[in-house]
Amino acid sequence: MHRCDPAPSNLSTLLDILESTGGHPDSVSLDAILDTLGRRSFAPFLLVAGIITLAPLIGDIPGVPTLMASLVALSAAQILIGRDHVWLPQWLLDRRVSRARFTKALRWMRKPARWIDRLLRPRLTRLTRPPAHLLVALTCLLIALAMPPMELVPFSANGAGIALTLFGLGLVANDGLMALLGYMLTATTLTLVIVGIV
Repeated sequence: MHRCDPAPSNLSTLLDILESTGGHPDSVSLDAILDTLGRRSFAPFLLVAGIITLAPLIGDIPGVPTLMASLVALSAAQILIGRDHVWLPQWLLDRRVSRARFTKALRWMRKPARWIDRLLRPRLTRLTRPPAHLLVALTCLLIALAMPPMELVPFSANGAGIALTLFGLGLVANDGLMALLGYMLTATTLTLVIVGIV
């Protein structure tokens, strides 16, 4: 049974929720993570994808940025067509990471999360409230489509991870400044990828 809890209000709360992820004692599946978060809000999907892409020990695994791109692309596309419940294929939900890596990465994120949460507050809300969330979803879809080639351009996947995290934070905290920074970083990262590939 999938949980339908409210979306987390900041990054520290998200980490608290993620640490409670159940399932297999030795590994954590994407299915278990999303069951813990609930599947009716787009923002946690962005935060999970951004954090996993950025996290040491997880984001450095080959193929992980592309896997997170699949998560973002599928969820963003469904937001754009108006679905209120995100569906993901079983092959994606079955992807796993060791619980030891997962727990260590979450603990590594604790200190920056506390610092980031102090910066969050409602502002420039027109950039996060409907229908502005559709532009966020479209931008995140573009990021997701660009993430596979980013694995060939050093550090560009980190830029994508930060951008996704900023958009997720903007939506959960109704903080348009985070969304604005996300747009700026997306433009910079995509430019670097195009230059790096060409």
